[in-house]
Amino acid sequence: MAIINPHVNFNGNAEEAFTFYKSVFGGEFTKIIRFKDLASDEFPVAEKEENKIMHIVLPIGKGSALMANDVPEILGTTNENENRSKIVISAASREEADKLFNGLSVGGLVEGPIGDTPWGTYFGCFRDKYGIEWIVEFDAAAGV
Repeated sequence: MAIINPHVNFNGNAEEAFTFYKSVFGGEFTKIIRFKDLASDEFPVAEKEENKIMHIVLPIGKGSALMANDVPEILGTTNENENRSKIVISAASREEADKLFNGLSVGGLVEGPIGDTPWGTYFGCFRDKYGIEWIVEFDAAAGV
């Protein structure tokens, strides 16, 4: 079965955001590559961008990971308030759903408080303090 790993673009605060995500999910980064790590004559990197994140990976659960990068200023800015995608977490229990929802939503905007739904799951959604949209759901019937 294929595994989907979300990848998020940031405007220079990927490391800050991922340090926050790590505080909620736990674990360790398996990869951190900065733009300066790739700098060469063929790929010059501006001094103000050399410490920005080119690629970062935080494993979450079994076989999945959250990944990100900072968008170099030369490519413009990422619209952090866009509404095209969400990161969905399928929690293993109501307790885990509460822990992740309450941890990740700190400083953000709760759009749908976590609770029981008419469709039979335990669900909540929010935009975190970095503008990333999340859905946390526990479905007892799915055995996830």
